[in-house]
Amino acid sequence: MRAQVEETIEIIRPALQADGGDIVLQSIDEATGVVYVTMVGACGTCPTSTVTLKAGIERIMRDRIDGVTEVVNVVDPELSIPE
Repeated sequence: MRAQVEETIEIIRPALQADGGDIVLQSIDEATGVVYVTMVGACGTCPTSTVTLKAGIERIMRDRIDGVTEVVNVVDPELSIPE
C-alpha cells in the first residue's frame, strides 16, 4: 500500500506546489487504512487546507488505492501519529 500512496502523492504534489504548498507522507496504518500526512508550506497555513485534504487528496487516494479509508493531517508529527 505504501508504494501506491507514494505514487499518488507524486501525482497530487504538482497541484499543491503550484500554490506554494506541499504534502509529506508521515505514516500509514494499513490495518485501518488511515494515511497520515503533513501539509506544509502554503498548505500548512491555508484556511481551506482541510477542504483540499478531504475533498481532494483523500478522495483521490480512496478512489485509487484499495484499503485507504481516511487521510489525516498531522500538524506535529512527533506528537500526533499513533503508535
